[in-house]
Amino acid sequence: MAVNDTIQTVTLPVEGMTCASCVARVEKTLKKIDGVEIANVNFATEHVALTFDTSKTSLAALTTAVDEAGYTLVVPPPAAIGHDAADAGEPALSAQEVAYLRLKKEFIFALSITVPVMALSMTSMTDWFMTASPLSMHSINTLLFLAATLVLAVSGRRFYAASWKIGLHGSADMNTLVAIGTGTAYLFSAVVVLFPEALQVSDPSSHMYFDTSVTIVTLILLGRMLEAKAKMSTGNAIKKLMGLQPKTAHVVRGGKELVIAISQVLHEDMLTVRPGEKIPVDGIVTSGQTSIDESMITGESMPVDKSAGANVIGGTINMNGSIEYRATAVGSETVIAQIIKLVEDAQGSKAAIQTLADSIAGVFVPVVIGIAVMTFAGWYVLGGLAFSASMINFIAVLIIACPCALGLATPTAIVVGTGLGASRGILIRNAESLELAQRTTTIVLDKTGTITEGKPAVTDCHPFGEMNEAMLLGYAASIEHKSEHPLAQAIVAYARTQGASPGEVEQFHSSTGLGVTGMIGGKTIAAGSLALMREYGVEANGGEETAGRLASEGKTAIFIAVDNALAGVLALADTIKPSSKHAVEQMKAMGLEVVMITGDTMLTARAIAQTVGIDRVIAGVLPQDKAMHVKALQAEGKIVTMAGDGINDAPALAQADVGIAMGSGTDVAMAAAGITLMHSDLHGVASAIHLSKMTMRTIQQNLFWAFIYNIIGIPLAAFGLLNPMFAAAAMAFSSVSVVSNSLRLKQVRM
Repeated sequence: MAVNDTIQTVTLPVEGMTCASCVARVEKTLKKIDGVEIANVNFATEHVALTFDTSKTSLAALTTAVDEAGYTLVVPPPAAIGHDAADAGEPALSAQEVAYLRLKKEFIFALSITVPVMALSMTSMTDWFMTASPLSMHSINTLLFLAATLVLAVSGRRFYAASWKIGLHGSADMNTLVAIGTGTAYLFSAVVVLFPEALQVSDPSSHMYFDTSVTIVTLILLGRMLEAKAKMSTGNAIKKLMGLQPKTAHVVRGGKELVIAISQVLHEDMLTVRPGEKIPVDGIVTSGQTSIDESMITGESMPVDKSAGANVIGGTINMNGSIEYRATAVGSETVIAQIIKLVEDAQGSKAAIQTLADSIAGVFVPVVIGIAVMTFAGWYVLGGLAFSASMINFIAVLIIACPCALGLATPTAIVVGTGLGASRGILIRNAESLELAQRTTTIVLDKTGTITEGKPAVTDCHPFGEMNEAMLLGYAASIEHKSEHPLAQAIVAYARTQGASPGEVEQFHSSTGLGVTGMIGGKTIAAGSLALMREYGVEANGGEETAGRLASEGKTAIFIAVDNALAGVLALADTIKPSSKHAVEQMKAMGLEVVMITGDTMLTARAIAQTVGIDRVIAGVLPQDKAMHVKALQAEGKIVTMAGDGINDAPALAQADVGIAMGSGTDVAMAAAGITLMHSDLHGVASAIHLSKMTMRTIQQNLFWAFIYNIIGIPLAAFGLLNPMFAAAAMAFSSVSVVSNSLRLKQVRM
């Protein structure tokens, strides 16, 4: 299939959004444009993830459309695209930080005027103040009018400008509610002060609501400011990841070591790293030995030894040795860059539960305005209440109904949840996987590389006759040293750990599928299967019983013969990871059914399964059939999470409701999975499901609080039992409580 190179995907900041209705409007505006395939707006991060066809539309056209809808799509200048932060010295403020500082400035200005206005409004109602004051009541009301005008024109301008632009398109959002509410209170009071005869008001002082209008603006700005500050902290995971990479790198070019900006490092550059320094970019060690702290990437607490041929990851910390390495991935190709992209995509995606909030938000504001109008009409026309009192109830309904909390309920929890996962080595590709994981009933674990280490290792050494273990390993290592077979390499590696070094071998010969033979110190050595022993006439009766017992334990037996006499048997197996047994127990404790799937024989599979405590085993499965078995489990009504690491696991990972790729696995497996573990510990599977449960619980709590404020507050306001200022405070508190509840996720222990 041909790749369409006109399709572009970008994530851009959107300014001016204040509630779930804003999100719905921006998305609707963008999706109506021909060429836009995806437009997902995240209220928590204030960004939109866009995928569009550049042959049909452009960023300029999208920016214009969003601007006409009443919002601002922030597009970086061409020169900034692809710019590396390392060149910039101190990082520029994020869009969220800029928004917070702007809100803080507007709030302080409003507060500095609102406090005197409130004080003057209250004290002017007392007899002693009017007796002592040199000003007349009309003069005081005029001062209040001027002060309120200043607050609404400067700090409140954002509400009126946004509601006007949106109103021109026949739409409404939270800004509309604030603008109508505070504007009505202000205009009514202004008419009373400037044209008292027009309303035939006998006592103008009893119809002054300047303090109400400025207090509402100030309280809403306070809520927005606290909300913006809280939302800044939800992005800490990405900020920490971005801060991992050093700004400079030591590169060897032309025989000289140069210090260059990280963005100038090229593929195949040779870099040097000294103790205590960070690894600049991904690469392969060419010389030197060291230990590297990879905890920020993999979650593993122990430093990892590195020598020639080992991979290193940019941003990790070189502990105690100097190394030289070759750059293999730079810029957006590095592990950190891809993790950041993955986390950003997950935070910008939407869980199915958010559809409910978005659907409600789309009709919420018009319904609220309708309720507010009916409240005013009911009290003024039917209830016979005074115009001013009816208006106050009208304002209270508008203010309490602002749907900020509704818009924040889902995205803030997803942002914190995915950020927490990233900091613990659990990368969540999208919100759908995060939501589905908590519904898991069955976990299917691939054996090789998931439950086991994925590579053979010597588990038993059985010398026969006068042969001792050291001698047996010496012969085995020497004869196997020239073989490239994985079992041979495992034997050599184990022998070296036991102090045995390979010796010189003559007349080496390898028989495919059987084993190897050769001469060592004048002795004929054979190492391999029972069939090889029989071919060379080796009497292996004593070893057959041992080999049979080892086979029942899921191990492979390698016979070693010296001068046609059986010298011993080595056992190799794909060893179980130290954490697997406890991880399986943890999954069972969560009420999950654990199933192991493997292409191995049932005998070997059952031996592994019994060791780790798995009851259900699916063995002898061809790679292409793993997905079929996952599908069969789903047909039983199970919600299946599949964990695997190989290319052959990719179809099953994609078929499962949630696919989890082990960090030690292939890129193909990671691409097919919704969740990737940066480490190979099975505990990460249970942790991912636990994180999902906690995140969804937080979303449900957030939605409860978002709805409960409106369910209780709107009727109270409609029946005249809620003052507009209290309504503004409650509305602000609802948003802050939702964000604060989401931030509690950071305390989750996994």
